[in-house]
This record gives sequence, structure tokens and C-alpha cells, in this order.
Amino acid sequence: MGHDRGKDGPREIAETTFTRRGLLELAGLAVVTAALPGGAAAARPSRIPSQSEPGISPVMNKLSTYMSEAGTRALPEEVVEKTKQHILDTFAAMISGSELVPGRNAIQFARSYGGEKVSTVAASDILCGPIEAALVNGMLAHSDETDDSQAPSQSHPGCAVVPAALAAAERFGISGTHFMRGVTLGYDIGTRFTMTLGGQKFEAETHWSTHSISPLFGATAAAGCAANLNAQQMRWLLGYSAQQSSGLAAWHRDTQHIQKAFVFAGMNARSGVTSALLVHAGWTGVEDILSGPDNFFLAYNPHADPGGLIEKLGERYEITRTNIKKWPVGSPIQAVLDAVDILRKQHHFDTSDVQKVTVQLATDEAAIVNNREMPDICLQHMLAVMLLDMTVSFRSAHDAARMKDLSVLRERAKVKLVPDQQLERLMPLRVAIVEVTLAGGSRLTQRVANVRGTPENPMSRDEVVTKASDLISPILGATTCRKLVEKVLNLEVVKDVHELRPLLQRS
Repeated sequence: MGHDRGKDGPREIAETTFTRRGLLELAGLAVVTAALPGGAAAARPSRIPSQSEPGISPVMNKLSTYMSEAGTRALPEEVVEKTKQHILDTFAAMISGSELVPGRNAIQFARSYGGEKVSTVAASDILCGPIEAALVNGMLAHSDETDDSQAPSQSHPGCAVVPAALAAAERFGISGTHFMRGVTLGYDIGTRFTMTLGGQKFEAETHWSTHSISPLFGATAAAGCAANLNAQQMRWLLGYSAQQSSGLAAWHRDTQHIQKAFVFAGMNARSGVTSALLVHAGWTGVEDILSGPDNFFLAYNPHADPGGLIEKLGERYEITRTNIKKWPVGSPIQAVLDAVDILRKQHHFDTSDVQKVTVQLATDEAAIVNNREMPDICLQHMLAVMLLDMTVSFRSAHDAARMKDLSVLRERAKVKLVPDQQLERLMPLRVAIVEVTLAGGSRLTQRVANVRGTPENPMSRDEVVTKASDLISPILGATTCRKLVEKVLNLEVVKDVHELRPLLQRS
């Protein structure tokens, strides 16, 4: 269970005796993973610097203060609703991911590695340490392309933020409301980091991966909120995560989605929780990693304005600008499937009527999904499946054997992908233009900019629940699924997040 802290000072010592947990070896690195109860013998600060103390920038002051107060800050009603939907959507991705190759590997790692039985591994019967649980649940959440995404930050926030928040929440025994506030904070902080660095342009020019930097700081903020860290501890927290910040855009060369799941989610959830536990245990560090010599921005983008980290903080909630995917495929394919779905409903053509399909996508987006080895991120294959099945399901998006099916290959041969520089200039808005040529020569064209599930065209609560149920029920059963959905949609009455455990795991 967590312990209360003073508004400005370090957490009070709750007990006069304490125990030390062993060092956990994770990926060949030994780190101290668990806090001493109340931080008893740890090197806690004897005082907290004033907000005007030299060496701490105004941006860091505002950011760390905001982060330290998040656990007790009420959220607008519409933000609470969106947070519940994104938690449910991520849980669904975690559970469905357990039957895919990255997820199976992650669960096997947790089962063989062991660790103290503190936190839940979804879709299994395993309990392990919070660092390992964050890693494994992150891998589960991005085992495929089912999880949420955010265009402005060029990242997938939920697959790292929610696993980190859950692992830390179980470590500190916080309430459902506190858990939600930590998740919301994670979306707000992580996304602002890569938006400030420059988003997609930054990734293209530097070869660093926004998909690892943004979720790392999101996971860090969520875990720090669960640990009830004060403002100074939040500054140290950001410093430890900045030191762990990593990830190259080479993830797109991964043909089995395993390293990609690690880069997008697993390592970020792990690192965020690690930072929170180290600081909670008493570790100190650099007061302001955002300014001064060799700071974060000097390393990544000296031209970036750190003020972007606090722009409209507390006014613009980034979780409301994050997409929940309607289709279980890579983000660049979403608008394409929407376009075909719209055309079919308007014109009622059969698969046999289609002679040719031309798709225009932004240049970089086209490169990500062009004739890929994995079905769910191969545009030509998923469009062929859409033409044959009139929809795309989780099962069909992950049926690798079907990539060799002759009927699919016939439809795939009709698809032409055209990289478009004009659409590239519209990024991060992902626009698709689809032209279907029918027998007889007639042409049907559909342009989609705001795909279903984006903030401009959001899915309803019922649609989110339907998607989650389709992913969860085949694995955990309809009854457990229904109870989990109900629990998540009523998180404000959950007194302890451990109530979620029996609904997230296999019996």
C-alpha cells in the first residue's frame, strides 16, 4: 500500500522498521525495484527547494509541480470518460495480444524469470515484480496494431502508459480514481515530449523513434503519480527516465513485431516504473534534466522550445486527442479501410466487380505499410481481405497463412499503392484517397482524413465496448469480459486496483 505524503515535503515515515528487497536482474541490468516502506532509511531530501531556487527552470518548476498534484486533481467529466475508454481499449489489446507471438514470448519470459509476486500479468495466472509486469503487459499491449495512437506526438501512448500505471498502482495499492488520474497524466506528459521535439519531422530527420520517447515519459509520469511523488521527486524521476530514453526508428525493419513491441511499449513501461521505484526508494539525482549543461533538449533537439512541455497543461488533455482504432491494423491503413467501407455502403458493389484499387498515402506512411511481411501492417493484403470479407476482424488481420491464399493474392494483385508528397505535407493528419475501378470502367473515389476513432470522428462508448468485447471474450470468456468492462467503466468506485486482477487474468 502507498503512504500519504505532505503537500510540499517528503513522504512521512510510516514505520520504524523496514525490509530491503533483493536486486532484480532485468535484461542483464540490476536495479533496485521496490521502495522501502515509507522510505525509512533511504536518502530522502531533508528539505524541498523553493520554487525560485537557482538551477531549476520555470518549465521544470511548473511541470514537476503539476505532476506531483495529479493524483489529487479532479478531472473534467469528459476526460474521465475518455480515460476509461482508453484503459478498456488497452486492456483489450493486452489480453488479445497474449495469443500472438510477441505476447506469448513475453508471458514465457515472465513465467521463467519469476520475481516477487506483486503485479498482474494480463491473460495469464502469473504475478511478478512491478518492473517485469510493466514490461510484459507493455509487450502484450503492442503485440499487434490494436492499441491506440496519437498523431501529433507520433506515438502509441496507451500501450506503455496503462501497463506502467497498472503495475505501479498495484505496488502502491491506489484507488481506481487515482489510477485514472495517473493514466491521464501519462498521456499529457509523454505526448508533449515528442510534440515539443518536433513529432514526425524529428523522427524522420534524426532516426530517433518518437514511438519510444513519448511513451517512456508517459509511463514515467503515470508511475510517478501512482507512487505519490512530490515535486522534487518528480524532477529526479524525469532525470532517471531521460537517462533511459532510447529507441531507433529501425523498428520498422522488425518482421515479427517482437522488437517493435519492445520499442513502442515494453521497454518504456519497464523504464518508467523503474524510475518511479528508484526515486520512491530514496534515489536522488539531477534537479533539472530539461535545462543546464548536457540537458535533454541539447541531446535531442537544441532548437526545441521546452515551453512546449507545459503548453495548455491542465487545459488541453492529450487523451482526448488520441485515437482508438476501429480496425485492428497499422495506423496508415485505417483510413484506407474506412474509405472502402464507405464506398461499399454507398454503391453496393461485389468483389468480382472490382478491377483495380488505387490508394494514395503520404510518402512516409506508404513506406511503412507497403508489401510488409506481417498481415496487419501490409496495406495490399489487408485491402484484399477487406474486398473479400467486406470487413476486417482481429482474426483475419493476424492470419499469416492467408497471405498465401490464392483468392487473396488475386485481389491483392488489383491494389496499387501510390506515395503522395502532397499528402505528406498534411502529416500528422493521415489522409487516404482510394479509387476503385469497377467492371465497365466506372470509377469510385473516396477521400478520408478523419478516420473513425479519431477525435474528429470518435467512436461511441458502445463501439469501444463492442471492440473490447470482441478481443477479450474469446480469451477470458463472455462473463469475465462483461465484468471487466463494467469494472473499468466504474473505476471511480474501485477502492483498490487489485479488484481488477481476477478479471484481467485467466482462471
